[in-house]
This record gives sequence, C-alpha cells and structure tokens, in this order.
Amino acid sequence: AFFECDRLTSITIPDNVTMIGDLAFCFCEYLTSVTIGDSVTTIGDSAFSSCHYLTKVYCKPTTPPTLVDDPFDSSASGRKIYVPAASVDDYKNAAVWMNYADEIFADPTEN
Repeated sequence: AFFECDRLTSITIPDNVTMIGDLAFCFCEYLTSVTIGDSVTTIGDSAFSSCHYLTKVYCKPTTPPTLVDDPFDSSASGRKIYVPAASVDDYKNAAVWMNYADEIFADPTEN
C-alpha cells in the first residue's frame, strides 16, 4: 500500500482495520511512529521492514495480533513497542512477539 513511501512520517491504522498486509509499509524510510488500531488481528510479513527510523509503535489490541514471519525486520534500533498495560506479558510471550520482548512496554498514553 505505502511500499517505499518517502513522505510518510507517522501513520494511525484505524480501529476498523483487521489486517496489515505483507510489505504494507516496507521501506517507508522516514516513518517514525505507528499506531495500530485495536481491531488489528494480523500483521503481515515485513509489513514494517526496513523502516530505519521507526522508533515508536503503539499497538492498541489487548490480544496480541498474529505476526506473520518478521514484520519489523531491519527497522530502527532502540524501537519501543507500546501495548496495553494489562497485556504486556501476553505480548512478550506470544509467538513471534517474544522476539521483541525487550522492546515491549506498557503504553504511557493509555487512559
């Protein structure tokens, strides 16, 4: 959808979206922040791959979405993935998400 977009700096995936497709934001070089709506159940392969400046991911679903392969491959070092506070352990222990366990934190913007 936005593959290799060089103008996108942040994106909010609406709450009515259920899937982020393979390669959807791959190589969005200047993407720094993503908010994933609470209805997303699947994040496709390499969806955010090679987003070298992507340092903040706000993942709103309380149940960790299924990750297909490695959606954050080759993206920014020092990235933080913010999830609902009550779901931090669920994310850290979910398949594939566990590869990002050190980057998963409670969402500081949560009400």
